[in-house]
Amino acid sequence: MLKYQQIATEIEKDIEENALQQGDKLPVLEALMTRFEVSKSTITKSLDLLEKKGIVFQVRGSGIFVRRHKRKGYISLLSNQGFKKSLEDFQITSEVIELDVRKPTKEAALNLNMELDDDVYYVKRVRYIYGLTLCLEESYFNKSIITYLNNEIVSESIFNYLTEGLGLKIGFADTFLHVNKLTDEEAKYLELKKGDPKLYVESVFHLTNGQPFDFSKVTYNYEQSQFFIQTSSHFL
Repeated sequence: MLKYQQIATEIEKDIEENALQQGDKLPVLEALMTRFEVSKSTITKSLDLLEKKGIVFQVRGSGIFVRRHKRKGYISLLSNQGFKKSLEDFQITSEVIELDVRKPTKEAALNLNMELDDDVYYVKRVRYIYGLTLCLEESYFNKSIITYLNNEIVSESIFNYLTEGLGLKIGFADTFLHVNKLTDEEAKYLELKKGDPKLYVESVFHLTNGQPFDFSKVTYNYEQSQFFIQTSSHFL
């Protein structure tokens, strides 16, 4: 991770730990330069990164302010930390349907930049919010990177384990959205009817060095799911 990325992570951590709210002002540029002992250009790159992530906004001549303003209970479609973080104030549980080591499908191998004879951890689980079905999730983890998973880890937050247990640095995600109708199998797991509407999301998660490690396919229960997307002013 580059220096400006490390600083951005620290500032984001400060915002969360101090429970800063929308519109709260951050220290001025010079104070941040002194704290992190870096140049103005490095701090500027850190703030630009945070602004693109929708965490802060900058007003010329006035300062840097917290932007993170989101409705409670909404899932970020652009998060690279898994959706449990978006719902940390809610009771989220998981039922593990399958967990094993296997060879990747052609689709998974392509998205993870792997060979077909490499190994992946395959995880299939149903996520619940207050006991109601939230989504059906299938994930393929590159086993050369994610070297160990068990039922206990998979029943909780896999991403917390990756960052805190394995010390991995998660970088970015590519997300693809589909709107369709539930199949028989999906309807069974989500306790809905075949043909009911669904939002189907495919995501490829990468480390900070750009290496993909997780290819996930999530089918959401339309009755329980709400989503949000934060954008910045950086448009082409």
